[in-house]
Amino acid sequence: MSRPAPAAAAPLRLVAPTSPQGSEGLDDEALILAVQRGDRQVASALYDRLIRVVDHTVYRVFGRREVDHDDLVQMVFEQIIVTLSRRSYARACNLRTWASSIASHVAFNALRSRRRERKVMDRDAPPDSETYASRGDAEREAAVRSELQLVRATLVDMKPQYAETVFLHDVLGHELAEIALMMRVSVAAAQSRLVRGRKDLHKRLAVTVPGGEAAPR
Repeated sequence: MSRPAPAAAAPLRLVAPTSPQGSEGLDDEALILAVQRGDRQVASALYDRLIRVVDHTVYRVFGRREVDHDDLVQMVFEQIIVTLSRRSYARACNLRTWASSIASHVAFNALRSRRRERKVMDRDAPPDSETYASRGDAEREAAVRSELQLVRATLVDMKPQYAETVFLHDVLGHELAEIALMMRVSVAAAQSRLVRGRKDLHKRLAVTVPGGEAAPR
C-alpha cells in the first residue's frame, strides 16, 4: 500500500526517535540537504543522529537532569533546524561536534538566565542517581557535589566565549581544533580563549574558596 505524501506546507518538526525507513543510512551531508529542502521525513533521523550528544551536553552543563531538561533539548534541536535551514552551518566539523557546541551554548544561556533570576544552582531537586550513586563516603560525595556546583556557578559568571571554551575542552573533551571549528575562530584564538578562561576560572575560585586556595584543577 502506498503511503500518502506529506503536506508540503507543514513545518519541519522534531518528533520521537522513530526514523523513517531507509533514513538511518543517510550521511551528514544528505541529512543537511534534506533539512534545507524542508523534508519532514528526515526529522526523526536527525533526532536519532544527534540526541545522545545533545542530551549528554545539556546534562553535563547542569550536572543533573533538570525538570525542564526535555524542553532544553527541544530548544537545542530547534536551533539546529533553524541554523541548517538558513544554511548557516559551515560544515567545517561533523554534525555531532557542531550539535555539542549548540547544546552547550543553549544550556549556558539557560543557566545565565536562571542566575539573573536568582534561581540557579541550589534547587531542592535531588541530584541524578546516575551521577551521584552511592560512593561509600557521604561526606566526600557532598564535597564533590559542592565543588562541581561552585565551578558551574563560576563559569556562568565568566565571559561566554571563555566559559564555553573551557567547558568544551576540559569537561566534554573536545580538541582545540574542533573547538576552533565550532566557534569559527583560529586554533590560536581557541587556545588563547582556553588559557584566558582557565586563568579567569582559577582566579575566581581562589577568591571564592575559603582560605584563598583555588579548587583542584
